[in-house]
This record gives sequence, structure tokens and C-alpha cells, in this order.
Amino acid sequence: MPIRAEHEIHDRRRGRNVGVGLLLAGFVVLVMALTVAKVTSDDFKVPNAGEVTN
Repeated sequence: MPIRAEHEIHDRRRGRNVGVGLLLAGFVVLVMALTVAKVTSDDFKVPNAGEVTN
């Protein structure tokens, strides 16, 4: 079975997939950073199970 060269559409798809993957990873890092910043703030309190907040 001969090895065939990839078609140019595969290169474009790979580039697009890498771009989407990087954007997704950036979004995950952003959400994680915001979560850590909120949890480590001085005024953060864990709500009680029966407490209703408005």
C-alpha cells in the first residue's frame, strides 16, 4: 500500500481544529482563573444548604 500525500483540505482542517482547540483551552483557563480568584477572596462564604439568597 503506497503512502499518499495528504490533500490540502486536511491541512486546512488541521489548522482550524488547532485554532478551535486553543480557543477552548483559553476559555477553560479563563474560567478557572476567575473561579480561583473568587474562591480565594476574603469575603467568600460557602452558602448553607437551607439558606435562600436573593
